[in-house]
Amino acid sequence: MMLADMGAEVLKIEIPGKGDDARGNFPIINGESAYYMNLNRNKKGMTLNLKSEKGKDIFRRLVSQSDILIENYRPGVMEKLGLGYEDLKKINPGLIYGCVSGFGHYGPYSQRAGYDIIGQAVSGLMSTTGWPGGKPTRTGTAIADVMGGLSCCIGVLAAYINRMKTGEGGESRCSPGGFYGVLAGDH
Repeated sequence: MMLADMGAEVLKIEIPGKGDDARGNFPIINGESAYYMNLNRNKKGMTLNLKSEKGKDIFRRLVSQSDILIENYRPGVMEKLGLGYEDLKKINPGLIYGCVSGFGHYGPYSQRAGYDIIGQAVSGLMSTTGWPGGKPTRTGTAIADVMGGLSCCIGVLAAYINRMKTGEGGESRCSPGGFYGVLAGDH
């Protein structure tokens, strides 16, 4: 969203038949989720089945013409699909490859699902919100998700600047940093 807000042409790829889970988040206005519309403003969207060879071929063609790719699967998923950074840099050596995961890309928790509320709980943030003497409370906003997005945006922009200087692409692995990426050992 931030890259799109800054003028980048962003193409969001969603799962065919299902799309982004956020499409169902309330409030629904004129048949669309206001939450989804806010987070996906200024983006173009399409569906693509990355498990099919046809979908992978279309994806590779898109990558060959792209500056930056950002994905948020669990570590190893894109590699299993044959679409990891090592595979894609052969198609586009200048590609900036950003990947966000809940608990980093190595370490004891790397394969765990990372949702905002998990990040808030594991980080201890929920113990600082709510009412004195009360139970830990989720913040009013998805702050762990926001931090993961910010970390990724900063990482890919730094890699893009490096590419402008050196001509080389690169990979930026991000997790919500100060929240729970520390548990995994990388952020």
